Amino acid sequence: MSQQEVWTVKRLLEWTTLRFTKQSIDSAQLEASLLLAAAMGIKRIELYMKYDSIPAEAVLTKFREFVKRRLADEPVAYILGSREFFSLSFEINKNVLIPRPETEDLVIKTLDILKTLPENTRPRLCDAGTGSGAIAVAAAKNWSKHLAAPTDENKIIAVDIDENALSLAKTNAEKNGVADRIEFIQSDLLENTEGTFDIIVSNPPYISQSEYDALPPLVKNYEPQLALLAGNKGTEVIEKIAAQAAEKLNSGGTLLLEISPFIADFVRKLLLPNWNEVEILKDSFKRDRIAVAVKR
Repeated sequence: MSQQEVWTVKRLLEWTTLRFTKQSIDSAQLEASLLLAAAMGIKRIELYMKYDSIPAEAVLTKFREFVKRRLADEPVAYILGSREFFSLSFEINKNVLIPRPETEDLVIKTLDILKTLPENTRPRLCDAGTGSGAIAVAAAKNWSKHLAAPTDENKIIAVDIDENALSLAKTNAEKNGVADRIEFIQSDLLENTEGTFDIIVSNPPYISQSEYDALPPLVKNYEPQLALLAGNKGTEVIEKIAAQAAEKLNSGGTLLLEISPFIADFVRKLLLPNWNEVEILKDSFKRDRIAVAVKR
C-alpha cells in the first residue's frame, strides 16, 4: 500500500481483495473485510456504510500488519483471535484447532439425538477432545430441555489432554453464558472421566502422516499438530476412543465421531462388530463426515 495514496475503506477493500486473490487465498473479499473491520473496531456490516471514509493512520498501521500476517499464510481466526461457530463467538488461539463448518453438522446431529430423549431423564454427554470448547458450548447453548437446571448429574463433561486448550474452552463457556452447564476435565480422551455416558461426541485427530505432510501452510504451520495428526493411517485416535467408548457408554448410548472421508470405510468396519446401527453421514459438503454408532 502506498503511503501517498488516499486509502478510503472502499479502496482498502479493493486492493486487499485483489492482493489476496493473486495469492490464491480463498474467500479473499470476505477475509479482507473481516480484517479491516477488526482493525477499525467495528462490525463487518458497518464497513459498507463507511465506504468513502478514510481510516486513521493508527488503523491503517494495524490493518497493514493484519494483511502482512495473512499473506504469510496465518489464518484469519488466529490473527483476529476469534471465530464464529454455530452463530456463537469463540476465542481462538494457536493451542486449539480452528472450528470448521463441518463440525457444525456434528453438533446438529448430536442435538437431534438429544431432542429424542424423554424430558424426565438426566442424560450424560461427553465431548472428548473439546479444544476450544466449540462442540460442548454449542450443545449446552442449544440443549435446553435437559439442561435448564443443570446439576452434577446432567452437566456436559468436556475433556482435553491439553490444559491450555481447557483454559480457553472454559473462557468460551463463560463468554457464551454456559459455564454452569459444563464440567471441564483434563484427560486423554475418556481415561479420567467417571461414570458412564448416554452420548459421547468427538472431533478427534483423523489426519494421516501423508495427508499431514501435504497440508497447506495455513494449516500445517499454525494449527496444533496434536489436534490434527493421528498416526500413519489417521485412525489411531479413533481406534482408541472407540475402545474407550465401548466401556463408557450406557447400553443404547450413542457415539458420534467426526471423521475424514478417506477413512469412512475403515471406521464403519471398526464399529460394526460391537455396535448397532452404524451410520456414516454426509456433511453439508456431501462428504462422508460423521460416524454414528449405537451401543448394544
